[in-house]
Amino acid sequence: MKSLTRPYGLMCRHGLTASLTTRASSLQQRPYSSNPSSETTATTTSATPTKKAQRQVIFSGIQPTGIPHLGNYLGALQQWKRMQDSADPETTDLIFSVVDLHAITVPQQRGNLKKWKREMLAALLAIGLDPKRCTIFYQSMVPGHSELQWILSCTASTGYLSRMTQWKSKLQLADDAHVLDDKAKSSLKHGLFSYPILQAADILVHRATHVPVGEDQRQHLEFARECVTNFNHAYKGKVLVAPETILSPTKRVMSLQLPTKKMSKSDPDPSSRILLTDTPSEIHTKILKARTDSLTPSLGITFDPIQRPGVSNLLQLLSHFDTQNRSAQEIAAQINAQVMGNHGGLGGEGEENPLRKLKERVSEVVQRELNPIREKYLKLLQEDGGKEGGYLDEVIREGARKANESAERTMSRVRRAVELGA
Repeated sequence: MKSLTRPYGLMCRHGLTASLTTRASSLQQRPYSSNPSSETTATTTSATPTKKAQRQVIFSGIQPTGIPHLGNYLGALQQWKRMQDSADPETTDLIFSVVDLHAITVPQQRGNLKKWKREMLAALLAIGLDPKRCTIFYQSMVPGHSELQWILSCTASTGYLSRMTQWKSKLQLADDAHVLDDKAKSSLKHGLFSYPILQAADILVHRATHVPVGEDQRQHLEFARECVTNFNHAYKGKVLVAPETILSPTKRVMSLQLPTKKMSKSDPDPSSRILLTDTPSEIHTKILKARTDSLTPSLGITFDPIQRPGVSNLLQLLSHFDTQNRSAQEIAAQINAQVMGNHGGLGGEGEENPLRKLKERVSEVVQRELNPIREKYLKLLQEDGGKEGGYLDEVIREGARKANESAERTMSRVRRAVELGA
């Protein structure tokens, strides 16, 4: 899961590291494995009937914080689209949730949440997610999520939760802070402290077999697996499925103004981020104003995240969008070679400035990627008109219907195990 301000379930740069239609163990996973006992492997011989491979379920979620920015897009949403396009619908279900219950772990001004949910839904459709191919829904429209959260909380470890880092970072506490510390006791709310249980329920209620995550998300998936172990042990059966972790590198997009920090919508400076709906002129202006350094005339364009975070951030952006899959270092070398070849220098007086060239190129590729998304986003909102029963409402209702069916299949087993209900 995410840090609850950005998407959780992050994919690797070019989609899954192996076909989603293959057996789970062929995917890039954590070292340990806990595949469901029902998993089978298909064989292909003319004499032997084939066994049907276990259907794979991929789950990921994103919190509704308004229109996504470039970091959200490169960190997860772009990969969701690639996954949708590459996964075999005959063997793989894709479930994407706008996790609005998680959003209320921090105070929300009335009216914002409803608006931000709608903007996030429109953005998911604008990047190309197809509601006929994947399930898209608001978390709060599927009661199974919160029902399973409560049941899991009865077997979850408070000690484990107290060691989780997210509530500490939200409250700006040290990593070794304790729930009984004075600041924690005065500021920590139960929802923030226990949200990893809801996060686990989000995954487990749909019997997700795989959850793609970045390195900084490991702890959350480990906790979800811990919840499975605790529940199945307490009720003596393999009721819940432990998801496999697809560990993948995270694309870190840094602030354009404070390049040592990640791009964020909470930054008070709007020029620090690029929204998916920014106009071409807004994108161009923000990138030209991006903070870099004064070392270019002597060093040229170099990739050095420690000494030159601003320049390195721009190079990383180019690398993320590069159709030739070149690294940031390779792109830097190419820009320097072009400038040297044209003028015999590195941006001195009267010469072409390689830093300007870098920014112009970043602006060009970002505009090319985001302009179609912006146009589709605006068209969706214009045609929908914000009215009840519009297209966006139809999409989310249908997604909730499918998600409720998925969740109920799990909850019926859970209730039987716990002896709840009739």
